[in-house]
Amino acid sequence: MRILLTEDERKVASFIARALRENSYAVDIAESGEECLRLADATTYDAILLDIRLPGLSGIEVCREFRQMGNETPILMLTARSLVGQLVEGLDAGADDYLTKPFALAELHARVRALVRRGINGRSKLQYADLQIDRRRRQVMRRDKVIPLTSKEFALLEFLVARAPELVTRTEIIEHVWDCHFDSESNLVEVYINRLRQKIDQPAAVRLIHTERGVGYRVRESND
Repeated sequence: MRILLTEDERKVASFIARALRENSYAVDIAESGEECLRLADATTYDAILLDIRLPGLSGIEVCREFRQMGNETPILMLTARSLVGQLVEGLDAGADDYLTKPFALAELHARVRALVRRGINGRSKLQYADLQIDRRRRQVMRRDKVIPLTSKEFALLEFLVARAPELVTRTEIIEHVWDCHFDSESNLVEVYINRLRQKIDQPAAVRLIHTERGVGYRVRESND
């Protein structure tokens, strides 16, 4: 899942981004409302974290502009306790939820999970054939056996299964699983697909992860 974090305090932005990346999310950072609008226009995000107090356009103005443009990406407003009174205005502008600073990381993760689920049909669990993904617990099982995955492996598998059995292009994978600093010429996508095959498919009789050569990948129940 890919998140756009808009926060002008660099230490705060770095802290939040690191916490989210450790939990499988790809994170892009914008330092102003204008940059947030530009990035969101160029890339599809699963959620936007938006600070209320920003240089130039405020978070409330950015949120309002998103909704006026028809962008329905779930938005979590971030605000200092001294600005709580502005939250009503932010929610009226179209924000889905809010979080006041300072906050515990556990609360941040819970709010982001709820926000992302809201944007993808509210499903906390995914299943395809005998493969099960529990988003809340960050757990993957196949044939009732728990399969340990790294954060990035989990994010990639989650994205493929959420779209299964639809074909997912390599470009879509890069856009949703990695951030804007990803080197599109690298073979990281292929490396992670192979890792998933070793963990998900090799112990099983039926392969689920398939390559469409030159295009992308799909999860489907077939050995072809």
